[in-house]
Amino acid sequence: MEVKLKPIGSIHTDAQEVPRHWTVSSLEGTLEIDAEYLGGLKDIEPGQRIVVIFHFHKSPPFDPSLLVQTPPHRQGERIGVFSICSPRRPNPIGLSVFEVLDIQGTTIRVRGVDTLDGTPILDIKPWVVKE
Repeated sequence: MEVKLKPIGSIHTDAQEVPRHWTVSSLEGTLEIDAEYLGGLKDIEPGQRIVVIFHFHKSPPFDPSLLVQTPPHRQGERIGVFSICSPRRPNPIGLSVFEVLDIQGTTIRVRGVDTLDGTPILDIKPWVVKE
């Protein structure tokens, strides 16, 4: 089975370096969503959190030797790829949770960016926390 995904927009930041994970990021940026998806942004509001699913477009190809990796922040500890947030994955898909700061048309200003400038967005979902 072949799966094809089409980006709905891209993530932008002026930062030269980005934090390793959204949970440790206060970096701001924008999500530029393609105009054809404007209606889907209805009800996204400042103050809420959104889940952004994206493509690791600059990640080198995956090979089986990467099933176990040593994350740079884990001091030589080798961990299975499905237990870490490495961009070197069988399917180069990432997920981050961003805080919405503002939304104007198809531009969403966010905080918590941990992606490179130009990263393709595959989908946006609500951040739902069970109370």
